[in-house]
Amino acid sequence: MYFVEETKGINYLKQFDYILFCSVLLLTITGLVVLSSATMTMSGGPSIMRTQIVSIVLGLIAALVMSSFDYKNLKSIGFIFYFGCIGMLVYVLRWGVGYETFGSRSWISILGLLTFQPSELMKIASVIVSATLLERMKEGNDVRRNTIKFIFYAMLPIVLILLQPDYGMAMIFIVGFIILIYIYGIKYKYIFMFMGLLVGAFPFVWFFMLNDRRKQRILEFFFPGSEPTGSSWQLDRAELAIGSGRIFGSGLYKGIQTQNNLVPVKESDMIFSVIGEELGFIGSVFVLILILIIIYRCIYIAKNAQDDFGAFLVMGIIGMMGFQFLQNIGMCLRLMPLTGLPLPFVSQGGSAMVTNYLSIGIILSVSLRRKRAMFQNSQ
Repeated sequence: MYFVEETKGINYLKQFDYILFCSVLLLTITGLVVLSSATMTMSGGPSIMRTQIVSIVLGLIAALVMSSFDYKNLKSIGFIFYFGCIGMLVYVLRWGVGYETFGSRSWISILGLLTFQPSELMKIASVIVSATLLERMKEGNDVRRNTIKFIFYAMLPIVLILLQPDYGMAMIFIVGFIILIYIYGIKYKYIFMFMGLLVGAFPFVWFFMLNDRRKQRILEFFFPGSEPTGSSWQLDRAELAIGSGRIFGSGLYKGIQTQNNLVPVKESDMIFSVIGEELGFIGSVFVLILILIIIYRCIYIAKNAQDDFGAFLVMGIIGMMGFQFLQNIGMCLRLMPLTGLPLPFVSQGGSAMVTNYLSIGIILSVSLRRKRAMFQNSQ
């Protein structure tokens, strides 16, 4: 009884997952330092840094508050949260902003003072609803009906995001969907069938959904140098910056490509090129190690979660986040097609930073309840 009572109070500090939290915090601090270098020669640099710092503080508060709540309570509010996010996704299709600047209508402007991207919140909402339905299916509760619901709730935000259009974000949702059904234990033949459908749909997507700019990005991935004034230029500069960093880098605030604004979107999409140039191979490996620790720790938490809902919740979140890590770094190294996906906890982005920390807070909540259950079972 001593351990059970203790976990309800001050034992929160003892059971807190410091490995995960400190890894995320260290990655964020590294990103903030790198961002300060990336924006030093930009006209809007000070404004970007202020927004980033405020977002980090808000994110930390959100993560700590969320970790103190029992994640099981998310089941009761998950569907309300989900449809609220769906409403915002519908709103941006008509009144959103972003076409001129970002290439897609994905942001909501508040009084013209700040903007946020509802698809970031939609990632959390979608995972909560998917985890709830998958748990019901795992327990054998009306499997056919819940399967249909799961497919519907998983596909609806993807369709709305494709209409913005934001194909990079849609890819995150698709990967998260595949990971969750794999964790659930679906037969491989159905996964292959789904992948086949995606491949079969590619001609339709190519001819009717992709604009010339996005087609050029894909062609550039398969045929490097095919677009010398667009994607090729951006990737060439990023590749040159990373290569020039060598082992120890040129030093913070001293990168030739970075400080002369030769790498487009260096504060967001291409921020890993700043890491490679100014911190070198050592700095790049340091960032990669932090990312691997975060992913490994989340998988460990999911594996030892108190229930299926917690496991699905963690794997859905880290599956999406892990793909974003892979995609951002991969495109800077020319290993993945060019997209507009930022590097979590590193790139500029207020709504993304707060949402990512909120996601970590949910994972911390699962971790705390897992350890609490272990204490209870030991008595």
